[in-house]
Amino acid sequence: MLIDAFWDQKIGREKMADLVREARAQKVDVLLWYNSNGSWNDAPQTPLHGMDTAPARHREMAWMKSIGVKGIKVDFFGGDKQVTMKLYEDILTDANVHGLHVNFHGATLPRGWERMYPNHMTSEAVTASENLVFSQGFADREAFNSTVFPFVRNPVSAMDYGPLVLNKRFSRDQRRGTERKTTDAFQLATAVLYQSPVQHFGLAPNNLEEQPAHVIDFLKRVPVVWDETRFVDGYPGRFAVLARRSGEQWYVAATHAGRERRELTISLPWLEGKTLSLIHDQSDRSAGIKQVTVHRDGVVPLVLEPGGGAVLFQ
Repeated sequence: MLIDAFWDQKIGREKMADLVREARAQKVDVLLWYNSNGSWNDAPQTPLHGMDTAPARHREMAWMKSIGVKGIKVDFFGGDKQVTMKLYEDILTDANVHGLHVNFHGATLPRGWERMYPNHMTSEAVTASENLVFSQGFADREAFNSTVFPFVRNPVSAMDYGPLVLNKRFSRDQRRGTERKTTDAFQLATAVLYQSPVQHFGLAPNNLEEQPAHVIDFLKRVPVVWDETRFVDGYPGRFAVLARRSGEQWYVAATHAGRERRELTISLPWLEGKTLSLIHDQSDRSAGIKQVTVHRDGVVPLVLEPGGGAVLFQ
């Protein structure tokens, strides 16, 4: 669970230790947000000046390790200046000493850090899902983006987009705020389509009561680490279909950006004859589930609603 900005003001350090202790008792690990800060960064979100110097980093990281925090999300980096690029690597190096994994937001595109630093888990480096709340225009383009990001951003490195939001309007009461234009099955598909070893699902407590059991079960079981990825079909700006394998289990995700219903016939020859679960679009834009068998020629037909999606899994 990520505790985001202003936790030092809204929760406080003493209560944070209690929160982490209680979370771990429930088998939930905690990540903490920090402002990267420094003279180059005037973003006001706190905690401030915990990551921009070595003494501050070691003090904060030693405290986090002592209370059981597992990792940090560090935000608001000022471009690709040499001093900023050095700060990224200094944070990764010091966090590794303290056994913390790192997620960078408001950040540059990482090129090779996943190989250089074992604790670099993921980076945003993309216009991510928080913009669904900030802009109706971005929400209107969500399906389009899903057919671009898997091809032009995610192949470079892990992408902390923050997929999977199930509220229909982005407010606590769902009566105001920006409106989601995609289906529930689309949202589940992005959990597979977007790759990140740490996936931040934008769930609200009401989702646990509103969604059917097969949706919640999917969220509990979907992997975040994959052993193999295969391109199945797609065209940037139109639709995307990717298959990913975790162990012996295959997941196939599809989304499309069109304003009309799309019928796809996808080829999965390595799954020929197997029976899979299919989470699919229903007419009310909720997510249904059924069993399908891959034809002997490896073919599976899919029907996607406008802004819709589908997930096949074993």
